[in-house]
This record gives sequence, C-alpha cells and structure tokens, in this order.
Amino acid sequence: MMEKAPLNIGIFNCYPKESRDNFDRSNVGHPHHMYRDFLSRYVPLAHVTVFFLADLEREFPSLAVLDRYDGIIWTGSDLTIYHTDDPRVTRQIDLMKSIYAAGIPCYGSCWGIQMAAVAAGGEVKKNPKGREWGIARGIRRAAPGKESLLLKGKPDTYNGFIMHLDEVTRLPEGATLLAVNDHTHVQALEVRHGKGVFWATQYHPEYNLFEMARLISARAEALVKEGFFTSIEAVRSYADTMHALYRTPGSGHLRRELDVSDDILDAEIREQELRNWIDYLVVTPTP
Repeated sequence: MMEKAPLNIGIFNCYPKESRDNFDRSNVGHPHHMYRDFLSRYVPLAHVTVFFLADLEREFPSLAVLDRYDGIIWTGSDLTIYHTDDPRVTRQIDLMKSIYAAGIPCYGSCWGIQMAAVAAGGEVKKNPKGREWGIARGIRRAAPGKESLLLKGKPDTYNGFIMHLDEVTRLPEGATLLAVNDHTHVQALEVRHGKGVFWATQYHPEYNLFEMARLISARAEALVKEGFFTSIEAVRSYADTMHALYRTPGSGHLRRELDVSDDILDAEIREQELRNWIDYLVVTPTP
C-alpha cells in the first residue's frame, strides 16, 4: 500500500517478563518481532513502539500518549484473562476499556480476541475441548464474516496458526462473530464498544511455519502430557518437518505430510487480516 503519511503503531506485548525470558532460553520468537516484521514489509515508513504491559514495574502509557497512535496491536499472552486476582491481567483490561472510550483502533490475536471481548463485557473460559495447537483447521467465515472488511480476500474456509487453551464463550454487546471452526466457536470477531473498534482473531496471522515450529518445540512437554504426542522426540520430529517445509514450501510430500496448503504457506493469504486492518481500520477508518 502507499502510505499517505507515516503511521504511528503501538504493539502491546502482553507476556510477563519471565515468559519472555523463557522464550529466549527456548529459542522461541517474540510476537512483537513478528508484528514488526509484517509492518516493516507492508508499511515500512511506520513508527512502531513496543510496550510490555505485563511488567508491573513499568508505567502504562497514558491515554494522552496513546492518542498519538493510529492503531494498537495486542499480542498473545500466557496469562489467563479470567484470573481477576492477577493485577497483570486486570490493569490490561482497564487499559483496554480506556482505549475503547478513546476510540483508538485495535487488532489482536489469541489473548487479543479475549481482551477485545472481556473489556467490552464479554466472557472467556477454558475450552472444554482442550488445547488447539499448531494449525486451526477448517475455519469458516460466518455470514457476517463474508461481508467483513477484516476477512476481505480470505477463502470461505481456511486454516490458521494457533496455540491456546481458553476461548471466548459470551460475546459482548456490539460484537459481531466473523469466523468459527469445530474446536473454537469464536475464531474471528469485531467489537464496537464506546468510540472504539477492535478486530481480532483467536488464530495467529503473524506466525509462519518457522515460528510455529519453534513454539511447538517449546511446548513439547505440555503436548505430550495432553496426549497429542507419545514422546518429546515425536514433537521435535514434527517440528523438524515444519522447519523443512518452511525451507522448501513447494515440497508436495511435505505439504501432504503436514496437511497444509497455501492458506498456511503463502503470506499473501495468511496475513490478509493484518493488511485489511491497516487499510480499512487504521488508514481509512470504517464508519
């Protein structure tokens, strides 16, 4: 796209410091780096600032500061949004309520969709079906999703990268369900609340095979404990296959082995939601 003027984008990394340190020890990519990478390619003139919201020793940016931003991106987190006795959680919810009131457009994945719902009065609970991991299969655009600018250009049915245990269970007033699948009913959502609009997905358009393989490797013990694999070695073998396909995306046998197609491999399809957010909610706000 052609930027009319350099955008100011804030990225809220919502992971606690101990989790970020563990990412470094485990060779896992940080989500704010993935969003920065996308922004550097799509809006290279944008000014991007990262805020670490789960660090209690850090002061939150004031609304006067945030009002200078054209849009805000919320990353995932390993916090639990219904743990309302955790100040790392509650102060993020309070901040999002203020952002809704101020009318700053937001995008978020995973924790982001849960924040979009809860801060507007919705509800999140543990998914009784357990963890959805690796690739969310068979995501379907709901009827409003077929008209939604967030999902403009997406296939009616597609897959996306994912890793979560919780799900949105009750939509807030002003929310529109945009996409679903058999594991998680709320896969994409628009929330209009106060003066604000929040576009969000449970899945991760910012990830690619390389980054998801690294995350799966780091979650190996949990994936074995939860019965998805028989051993740590099996997890690592699966992740190695993902790495191999990342390096050779045209490999037919690797595509078949992992059961993936262009909706996972092609950034033009995979990142469509992020481009749409920039184009239709940040640069040209929707009415």
